[in-house]
Amino acid sequence: MTEVLGYFGALCIGIILGITGGGGSILTVPILVYVLQLNPVIATAYSLFIVGTSSALGSIHNFRKGLVDVRSAVRFALPSVLGVYLTRKYLVPEIPDPVFYFASFQLTKATFLMVIFAVVMVLAAVSMLKNKKENPVPEITNPYGSLIQLFFVGVLIGLIGAGGGFLIVPALIKLARLTIKKAIATSLLVITINSLIGFSGDIQNNEIDWLFLLSFTALSAVGIFIGLYLQKFINEKLLKKIFGIFILLMAIIIFCKELFS
Repeated sequence: MTEVLGYFGALCIGIILGITGGGGSILTVPILVYVLQLNPVIATAYSLFIVGTSSALGSIHNFRKGLVDVRSAVRFALPSVLGVYLTRKYLVPEIPDPVFYFASFQLTKATFLMVIFAVVMVLAAVSMLKNKKENPVPEITNPYGSLIQLFFVGVLIGLIGAGGGFLIVPALIKLARLTIKKAIATSLLVITINSLIGFSGDIQNNEIDWLFLLSFTALSAVGIFIGLYLQKFINEKLLKKIFGIFILLMAIIIFCKELFS
């Protein structure tokens, strides 16, 4: 039953990713950890592959429709992908276990990663629930500052194994001056580059169950095409609010489970 739920979750990840251009990926790690009982380090690695492959298929679909700004995607991916790769290749394997202990309290590596993930879930939920007003986009006066920010977005994506669409879409709107539809489409290409190159940093550090990974990814890929089709009929703002509340509740559950159980 848990396997059925896990694979159904894979389909849902793809659907939400297809509709919103981000957000669905943030469900991948909780499904892998709490439903399919994988170790968080492996789960974050698998998540990068699942999200990256699904996003690649969505990117091809959007590219054919002329919605992908390839130049902006490459410009945004270069600094962030460096952060993702270095994090997966060098930083994650070097995190000590336990990370911290005081008297009888121990903060394990697995708990540490899940707590970081829950914090990011809260930030993602807040960004989805905020009422965004149409304001003029400011000129970028410090491009180097933007590059540094994108690098640390990559580090964060590498730590939590999520695609980071909830961070990338707003950045594409503000910095690249893309419309919301083009930003969502372009974010899928950025997520593809970040996730798959980040996953390559895990291949040497972890034993990969390719049969499971490819079957889970295949369902997620089917979901992304369903999501891209449904995008035409769904009120995206309402969906984001409902999904934002759901993510917030999930973050609270993860906090409680990891720190108080």
